[in-house]
Amino acid sequence: MISGAPASGKGTQCELIKEKYGVVHISAGDLLRAEVAAGTENGKRAKEYMAKGMLVPDEIVVMMVKERLLQRDAEENGWLLDGYPRSLSQAMALEDLEIRPDIFILLDVPDEILIERVVGRRRDPVTGRIYHLEYSPPENEEIAARLTQRFDDTEEKARLRLQTHYQNVESVLSEYEEITFKVNGNAPKEEVFAKIDKTLASILEKKSEKDSAPAPAGLAH
Repeated sequence: MISGAPASGKGTQCELIKEKYGVVHISAGDLLRAEVAAGTENGKRAKEYMAKGMLVPDEIVVMMVKERLLQRDAEENGWLLDGYPRSLSQAMALEDLEIRPDIFILLDVPDEILIERVVGRRRDPVTGRIYHLEYSPPENEEIAARLTQRFDDTEEKARLRLQTHYQNVESVLSEYEEITFKVNGNAPKEEVFAKIDKTLASILEKKSEKDSAPAPAGLAH
């Protein structure tokens, strides 16, 4: 599992983890946005909460995530849950299904940096590419003219989302305290990934040793 405030660089790290380890990347946000875009009943309800900078209620999200985790590709290749669970009740719903991560990665970035990243973020509706007006500006005027801003990427909404994020991450951390890995997200993406990569490699090595260890006498492998 990976957690971080909006604009903490979580999406970038997810791509790097997926690329190297071949896990299935499951973003609760993407699942939600697909429902909103499709205009489903759940999507309409979710949008009302998102527009206010509030978290979407558990019952809307839990079933979507559950179903995705139980699909064959996630069971065979392992999974990377991005931005979920966001509350203790969601974490416990996963525990009830015996779905537990090997590690809970927490990206730590100062608030003012996060706000700056969010407010300058723009999307190209043609290519789907994400730009930032200061850090990663569009290549030409034609692209710049068509860029759009997400309706909740304003400073006011971003501060609300940050406040909500901190309130909820505390309760989730209590569930995953023993397996939490906190990493400074205010560094170049390669440095951040190098730390995550080292920890994931170590976990895989331990799992591999455990799997190859001989079974105790009298027990089948």
